Amino acid sequence: MQMYITTMNEFRIGNYTFRNVPTYLFDDITNITSYPSLAGMVGNDLLRRFNLTLNYAKKELHLIPNTHFRDQFDYSYTGLIIYLIDDRIEVTDVIRNSPAEKAGFKVGDIILAINNNFTTNLQLYRDILKNIGTRPKLLLMRNKELMVKQLPIRSIL
Repeated sequence: MQMYITTMNEFRIGNYTFRNVPTYLFDDITNITSYPSLAGMVGNDLLRRFNLTLNYAKKELHLIPNTHFRDQFDYSYTGLIIYLIDDRIEVTDVIRNSPAEKAGFKVGDIILAINNNFTTNLQLYRDILKNIGTRPKLLLMRNKELMVKQLPIRSIL
């Protein structure tokens, strides 16, 4: 499914209000994720701000703010969505019209290094890819072929 990233001006959950929340919007034409209808995801960047307790017996959800409550939201600066899969950093999505798409990144690319830093530390790579105004060099493997791509970092929102 094709997803688009934007921000919600305001998001309320319980007694808590957040502003400019990154949100992925999509049209689920296969009706797989509809419950009964679903048009977007706010994701873990919002939930990581709370300690979450589920009381199944009473059908209750308890949210208690934790040390991440006031953290800045993690906006995409490249359009490159990466995850650690089988001990490899893999590109799982490339947002349309983003710097990553314009630089030629593809879903399935394996990132072997950023700026000659060879690691499987996903958070380190994500932090490097937030430095607006920089152009890191990424060493990739695609279909058993090595390539180097430069990726300009800027806010895509």
